Amino acid sequence: MVSSGETLRRTPLYAAHVAAGAKLVPFGGWEMPVQYRGILEEHHSVRQRVGLFDISHMGEFIVTGSNRLNQLFTNDLRKLAVGQGHYTLLCNAAGGVVDDLIAYRIEADKFLLVVNASNIAKDRAWLEQQGVTVDDQSDRTAALALQGPLAKKFLENSAALPSFNIERESVFGCLCWVARTGYTGEDGFEILCASADAEELWNEFLEFGAEFGIMPCGLGARDTLRLEACLPLHGNDLTEQTTPLEAGLKRFVALDKGEFIGRTAMNEKGVARKLVAFKMAPGKCPPPRSHYLIRAGGRPVGEVTSGTQSPTLHCGIGLGYVETVSAEVGMPIEIEVRGKLFPATIEKKPLYKRGQ
Repeated sequence: MVSSGETLRRTPLYAAHVAAGAKLVPFGGWEMPVQYRGILEEHHSVRQRVGLFDISHMGEFIVTGSNRLNQLFTNDLRKLAVGQGHYTLLCNAAGGVVDDLIAYRIEADKFLLVVNASNIAKDRAWLEQQGVTVDDQSDRTAALALQGPLAKKFLENSAALPSFNIERESVFGCLCWVARTGYTGEDGFEILCASADAEELWNEFLEFGAEFGIMPCGLGARDTLRLEACLPLHGNDLTEQTTPLEAGLKRFVALDKGEFIGRTAMNEKGVARKLVAFKMAPGKCPPPRSHYLIRAGGRPVGEVTSGTQSPTLHCGIGLGYVETVSAEVGMPIEIEVRGKLFPATIEKKPLYKRGQ
């Protein structure tokens, strides 16, 4: 949401979005495309062929000093070779998630961090408070996400790049960072370039991909895609009041690496609730939305944090925190929608797997 009088920022691709007829909405302080031809078409383009997203609102930091950094992140930076990256989290002293991000080791003692758009200033200040020198390249960096089973046809030089690896590559004559990552549950790449090169790359991808049925995609499809893959969204499914263990992200928390900020609190706090995925029963159930009440056994047990109508699964789906005793896969629950109860079932994550 945007407060009254707040000026929305625009990515270097704003003019391209307007020219393409995108519907623009406020998101994390930015004016971003929510859709072009329609969320359903864009969603299916990514699942079946390939889609192109503007993710230039994300933040990019260059930081150094692996020993100090390793005490700030939940995952273990020591396990990354040059050219490798992983998903990790910044936590506060209480174990709450300050942000979730991807960290890439681009030199022996230098890392590229890709952080959430709405948290750029907060993350930079938080890292600097911990004694880290941050080269914030967000304002001079643009980023595109090329996602879908045909994505590798666009980047033949990076087609063999393993998942969560990154390399410096020339793309349509522009020097970029190319990473085998994404936020859709599909194969794909995220391409970081100089802001001045963004529009040229955007147009080149769309022109080259015309024969493959490429489609520009907005935040609407990005949300339905990530929810089917059960990828959490900071501000909804992750907050400074939720821990990675509650969110089911224990595999990204290296409890064996020694101390890091939030570790002690996470162990002491335990897990009284869990982030679960659920599917609504087939039929005329309305799609779930954030803050809808979750009930089980006739009583409230939690709350929806993210929800939508799944274009792939053809039913309502969502994520939500429930009491641990009510978090078993297969357990029947009910979602309260405007005073009415609708049946749902807790499901194993992810709800969608590539090739399904």
